[in-house]
Amino acid sequence: MVEYKNYIAGKWVEARSGDTYVRENPATGEEIGTFTKSGAEDVEDAVAAASEAFKTWRLYPAPKRGEILYRFGQLLIDHKEEMARMMTEEMGKVISEARGDVQEGVDMSFYMAGEGRRQFGQTTPSELPNKWNMSVRKPLGVVGMITPWNFPVAIPTWKSMPALVTGNTIVWKPASYTARLAVKIVELLLEAGLPEGVMNLVIGGGNDAGAALVKHPDVPVISFTGSNDVGRATAIECARAGKQVSLEMGGKNAIIVLDDADVELAVDGILWSAFGTSGQRCTAASRVIADRTLAGDLVDALAGRAGGMKLGNGLDESVDIGPVVSASQLERVHAYMAVGKDEGADLVIGGEVARDGDLASGYFHQPTIFANATGDMRISQEEIFGPVTTVIPTDSIEEAVNVANNVKYGLSAAVYTRDVNRAFAAMRDIYTGILYINAGTIGAEIHLPFGGTKGTGNGHRESGEAALDVYTEWQSIYVDYSGTLQRAQIDT
Repeated sequence: MVEYKNYIAGKWVEARSGDTYVRENPATGEEIGTFTKSGAEDVEDAVAAASEAFKTWRLYPAPKRGEILYRFGQLLIDHKEEMARMMTEEMGKVISEARGDVQEGVDMSFYMAGEGRRQFGQTTPSELPNKWNMSVRKPLGVVGMITPWNFPVAIPTWKSMPALVTGNTIVWKPASYTARLAVKIVELLLEAGLPEGVMNLVIGGGNDAGAALVKHPDVPVISFTGSNDVGRATAIECARAGKQVSLEMGGKNAIIVLDDADVELAVDGILWSAFGTSGQRCTAASRVIADRTLAGDLVDALAGRAGGMKLGNGLDESVDIGPVVSASQLERVHAYMAVGKDEGADLVIGGEVARDGDLASGYFHQPTIFANATGDMRISQEEIFGPVTTVIPTDSIEEAVNVANNVKYGLSAAVYTRDVNRAFAAMRDIYTGILYINAGTIGAEIHLPFGGTKGTGNGHRESGEAALDVYTEWQSIYVDYSGTLQRAQIDT
């Protein structure tokens, strides 16, 4: 097997401890490779390299930084099929979705490359004569980047592209499940011309490498995507040290289907949003809030379609749903089957671990639909992160919106209606970072801000121009060329 190593200060190196781990394909159980397993001492080396590289990278002309990002985006296009197959083998999503994951990396690279010639500040008139006012963005330094396994190309590019184009250097701790793709991304960045030390890769677990990165005094900003428990602990550590931190965490996203909706269109959106990536998206539609007059027919249509979805190895183009990422995640998902039934929801379809034939070698769970649930049930409140959705009947748009808002998360929501007035009322009243009208809860585009409210995040956003705010500080500059002492706000 290939052994995958850290990339620190321009060299591929093993962890100082010599420890390694093996990653297996979640669909087949076949071994993918051996990976170095890093600790605090490796993070120390990587931060030192990134700190040294920052001295020159911050002075590298921003348009030239953008050109490197353009070349990287083109390399992603050139290697798209290879990386998509690697992704499916590492974390299980079906090949068409894996291609889309890589494409999102392409889109983000090209978008942020353009920021090499923008990164606009402001010029304003002064209240005093012969005085010039302006503002500029400045990089923060070393960025600690901690990324999850469910979007192993898209999310790292969401973070690294704005960080790099604004002149920061990076120490990246990827998810252990998808470290092979992280190595490939670094290889392509180097091929695109990124100087040594600007990007440093440290492979290892969150308790060791991740925690050391968060606590390191020479890392002024942390960008984290992952679970709420780890995210909150990360925020506490960063607050102690006075660090800037961007958190992107969980979701419990709802699709509202009103009584005037195009039900067939809604069924398409629900199935794609609930079972795409085997439900392992922070934007997955794990709740369906349906008007009571059509809830029964909607459930029947969903169950009929879900029952025909094919499980299997995502490299098979005919497969609809791949495995969940690990044995522990499969166990977690399946535990909610008993929870839902005990709470009184109706298990309409699914509910079982799939072990027939070739599926026995992987971590497969049947697509599952609960019906006749209430908004306060655990299956309606807690993030399951698997191919499970719950249908909750309601009697009005006001009740539906209240149920949608009544969770601790606020990432994504969707509303199906033909009534423009009710659509705008929903846009006004639903409190999520992302909202879709007559589409599912997934499919965000990279030129708009991505992120959520409440327990989903801490107010920062990935993607779009808003992402630049995570990786830069504003500096206001005043140039007085009057030749005299002028005192702002002082009466004369």
